[in-house]
Amino acid sequence: IAQTEEVELTSESVNRDRERVGPDCFELLTVLGKGAYGKVFQVRKVQGAQTGRIFAMKVLKKAKIVCNAKDTAHTRAEREILETVRHPFIVDLLYAFQTGGKLYLILECLSGGELFMQLEKEGIFMEDTACFYLGEITLALGHLHSNGIIYRDLKPENIMLNHQGHIKLTDFGLCKESIHDGSVTHTFCGTIEYMAPEILTRSGHNRAVDWWSLGALMYDMMTGSPPFTAENRKKTIDKILKCKLSLPPYLTIDARDLVKKLLKKNPAQRLGSSKADCADIQKHAFFKHVIWDDLLHRRVEPPYKPQLQSDEDVSQFDTRFTRQTPVDSPDDTSLSHSAELAFAGFTYVAPSVLESLKEGFSFEPRARNVRRHNSSPRTPISPFKNKTRCFSSTFCRNVPKSRKVNKRQTEMRPVESSYVSRMRSTGT
Repeated sequence: IAQTEEVELTSESVNRDRERVGPDCFELLTVLGKGAYGKVFQVRKVQGAQTGRIFAMKVLKKAKIVCNAKDTAHTRAEREILETVRHPFIVDLLYAFQTGGKLYLILECLSGGELFMQLEKEGIFMEDTACFYLGEITLALGHLHSNGIIYRDLKPENIMLNHQGHIKLTDFGLCKESIHDGSVTHTFCGTIEYMAPEILTRSGHNRAVDWWSLGALMYDMMTGSPPFTAENRKKTIDKILKCKLSLPPYLTIDARDLVKKLLKKNPAQRLGSSKADCADIQKHAFFKHVIWDDLLHRRVEPPYKPQLQSDEDVSQFDTRFTRQTPVDSPDDTSLSHSAELAFAGFTYVAPSVLESLKEGFSFEPRARNVRRHNSSPRTPISPFKNKTRCFSSTFCRNVPKSRKVNKRQTEMRPVESSYVSRMRSTGT
């Protein structure tokens, strides 16, 4: 039997010859967002594998991040979680690299823009539209939870749409890892209007906080604002902790029931808090028309498809950003040795990229058994069982005609993109 050898593909072995990924591999096209720590650009790859493809490039300034130990930890957590987690409804990380003063994350470009912007246009969502988005979000959160990760910053600004209209969760800077059954954490973080009571009281929280946020998001989608809001941060917190939930009369029975069960102030009584996690939510009558396997494999047609003219179309993004001249300012920062150690191991090339690069290289192979990876194509089939509209014919006569634009109580800066919206959230 002929001896076979397997080459271990790593960023070091692949990048050694042809794929030395750095800022010069990408052409800046448009500014997509701006935050406290840096910018997000739409870029085109101009060298190496995937030349010509459009990506989003998130640029973070090391000097600002290392000023706060928690910011450093959050940045590393985001990078590591994006490497670990692969899911149809979670943004893909393709590359990560660094220079002396900056960190770079190359993400898939989600040209459909923020779900927040779509909500702003529509005012509110009909229940079948909300059902679609909430179903995809439930699957994404369930996948994170199955990997011991809680998200902790679910809000419309952190949910983006791809070119087909499917959702993708972005911004993983406030995630917490290694939270399994029985584990709790105490960090005060998130965006006030979507934060669960147990985070606000700092009494210890687990993955049930994400299901509270899902309930707050569901309420926001179908009424035009989160369930508990006030003119300032303190009053908003008081409402979340003390006030009874008020539901508008036009919601269907199933919608009302799901919102009530997700917004239980006691996390032990909240739907999704059991070991079954997202499975309990999937079984709820609000989702009775959903075929979950079809939803997971993106066989369900989204209720809204972004009208895009090309891969470079940025019409779904805020013009306050896209009108700016895209400039990645010169990087001449020098950090201390200890500060540099905080970002050791940041470089990354996605397995999908390594797979496409592996032919044509000369390696120093190690003798191992060959292990092959096979993936099967996904065939589109019908979306929902007996698909019907989940709302009554009187719905449009009873709902508010315009959506209230509520300034988030934790927003510190007026305009930012969801790729960098962690800078709007509390992460102390």
